[in-house]
Amino acid sequence: MFIQTESTPNPATLKFLPGQTVLEAGTADFPSADAAEKSPLANRIFTVSGVTGVFFGNDFVTVTKSEDVQWDHIKPAILGAVMEHYQSGQPVMAADATTESGHAEHTGEDAEVVNQIKDLLDSRVRPAVAQDGGDITFHGFDRGVVYLHMQGACANCPSSTLTLKMGIENLLRHYIPEVTEVRPVAV
Repeated sequence: MFIQTESTPNPATLKFLPGQTVLEAGTADFPSADAAEKSPLANRIFTVSGVTGVFFGNDFVTVTKSEDVQWDHIKPAILGAVMEHYQSGQPVMAADATTESGHAEHTGEDAEVVNQIKDLLDSRVRPAVAQDGGDITFHGFDRGVVYLHMQGACANCPSSTLTLKMGIENLLRHYIPEVTEVRPVAV
């Protein structure tokens, strides 16, 4: 098994590509070791000292490390944990675990605007963000303000504010006049 790694815009996060499907559908975010109980793979990665977050996409795993640890010191152990997991035959997620499909539900008078926002996020934003090892999902819309949840490499990324304001906000405002601002939310 050959696992590739890619850097992300977030220096504290590295993208691991095991060369096979990680999740059939959706994403899974594990911002702490406690949150990883439903995933044998995430649990295994969290055993590596210095790992502070794990995120799964369709064909990748992103791992976030603490600031006081160097990638050169923990990358071999993470590669080993991913390889051991796939060789063990265990599932990535426990049978009773659920993955996130993405966007929050929204009903009400703004339903048409929200559907346009979700369509633009799905077609233009999420594929690009997945390339960087993360995900951005719709969280809410209130009086012109779009609230987005950032996960994986996007969470706590130094360039995330620039991505939100200059990229996503400009895109949404261009296509949807009702949008006046985009803000991140912590979930």
